[in-house]
Amino acid sequence: MTTRIPIDKAGRVVLPKPVRDRMRLSPGDHLVLESEEERITLRPDRARATLRKKRGIWVYHGSPSDVSISELIGRERDKRSREIQG
Repeated sequence: MTTRIPIDKAGRVVLPKPVRDRMRLSPGDHLVLESEEERITLRPDRARATLRKKRGIWVYHGSPSDVSISELIGRERDKRSREIQG
């Protein structure tokens, strides 16, 4: 998505609602700003998930644990559900 957005006198910009919705951003979230030459990049500052899909399979990327995989998946689901619901 490409769009022009104004900068106000205080240097603030407003992210368009469709972008906020698609990125699941809400008040209080933090963004990481990176700048290089004529480019500014904003990305959500979120904790890295310990479970990630790799080639269609959930892979654990955390420290070793004695907890079962199904329990780890349940914990991650609960954690993400809480984050989404606020």
